[in-house]
Amino acid sequence: MGTIQIENVNFKYDQMMNNLFDSLNLKIDESWKLGLIGRNGRGKTTLMKLLLGQLDYQGQIISNMNFYYYPQKVVNKNISTMDVVKNLTHLEDYDLWKIEIELDKLQVDIEVLKQQFSTLSPGEQTKVLLAILFIDESGFQLIDEPTNHLDIEGRKIVSDYLKSKKGFIVISHDKAFLNPVIDHVISINRNDVDVYKGNFDTWQDNKDRQDNYEKNQKEQLKKDINRLHETAVKRENWSNSAEAQKNKNRYKESVNLDKGFISHKSSKMMKKAKMAEKRVDSAISEKQDLLKNIEIEEPITLNYESLKHPNILIDVKNLSLQYKDVVTPMVNFEVKRGQVIALIGQNGIGKTTIFKQLLGFQQPFQQFGEIVEANNLKISYLTQDNDLVGDIRQIAVDKKIEPELVFSNLRKLGFERYLFEQPVEQMSQGQRRKVALALSLSQEANIYFWDEPLNYLDVITRQQIIDAIKKQQPSMLLIDHDQDLIDSVATKKVILKH
Repeated sequence: MGTIQIENVNFKYDQMMNNLFDSLNLKIDESWKLGLIGRNGRGKTTLMKLLLGQLDYQGQIISNMNFYYYPQKVVNKNISTMDVVKNLTHLEDYDLWKIEIELDKLQVDIEVLKQQFSTLSPGEQTKVLLAILFIDESGFQLIDEPTNHLDIEGRKIVSDYLKSKKGFIVISHDKAFLNPVIDHVISINRNDVDVYKGNFDTWQDNKDRQDNYEKNQKEQLKKDINRLHETAVKRENWSNSAEAQKNKNRYKESVNLDKGFISHKSSKMMKKAKMAEKRVDSAISEKQDLLKNIEIEEPITLNYESLKHPNILIDVKNLSLQYKDVVTPMVNFEVKRGQVIALIGQNGIGKTTIFKQLLGFQQPFQQFGEIVEANNLKISYLTQDNDLVGDIRQIAVDKKIEPELVFSNLRKLGFERYLFEQPVEQMSQGQRRKVALALSLSQEANIYFWDEPLNYLDVITRQQIIDAIKKQQPSMLLIDHDQDLIDSVATKKVILKH
């Protein structure tokens, strides 16, 4: 039976002060279906790269298995999907039935193999690359964020597909996707790494119990420390007072005075005081060890300015867009003050196209119907693409956003300070997404256009977003496939169907 043994592994990137992994020890069985979770920047993708042998580290990783990574790099997307498959798998023509079987399980028409890869929808591209990953049945798959850009139906299909497999690690922050898929969890915490048997909910229950236990223990320790400190101070004061008084003349005149006795008594009291102080120091040290893995979840705030009038900010009437053979479904909806309108539909149905039309982007589509918008709307647009490049401060200045507000929001999102000076394009996908989110949060706006805001974001950040929207009730148009987000914040759902 195959295993992965990670023994005393230490690793950090050159720009980091402290190790990302410090004496990491893990033992993984080849049959485990593992969910790899943790806040953005904790090292989830890095751990996969270590297993793949792509990074230098101290310690050792011992395994007899073949690792395969998703998403694979497709060098040329302007070739047929069949050629992409051949380039990545080195399959001969007589073995192409293997990819057809996997595509069928993922409910993908094998005709896509004849299409140019770049013409496939993001969901189809994801499924093709996952099918390639599982051609080698003896392999161990390392799957990094497979649900990004997948619609709700696509996530269900991929979830069912992975349920039929064994032996993989998948990174995802979508608990509805993970729960039916995995049977073990690797949790990269603030100060250590844990392995749990069970799914996401099992891990969450264990973590909540541990967090509550540590919080209660810390409160009790605080009380003990105060009591011990008061006792130590009283004993030390008594001892000092006794020593100071023992040589005074009035004691010499006392009939039963025994200076040796007083000295002995004060010495014992001082010793007890010192012991009490040691217990205080020990209790303080113990308290510092508690809460080591409790995540900091500062509430985030949108720089939202609610308009007093008009009540309807955007009115969409019988809107449809057409370019050659592509036609978006006709939609009718209003966005009123304080409403969150969610556009819901399959990948490729035209949600982002409608967004861009409302924003006035230049597009080749002919517009049918009417768009009426309030005058002088301040709009904050969060795209689904992680396409920012350069220095965070300069990006903020260029967008006329206060840089310090951006940095403040990034810290609330769990962003490490050392990243502030790093070019955005060198960051992880989750970190880049947080930069884009922090910019949108910091920008003055009367209405928000957020296109798949949760892509690549960890579960804590997702909850911060949900809490902020529920508390501030901004005007917002939202595209996302995370059912938890939509159910939590959407005032109204606009479903797009052909």
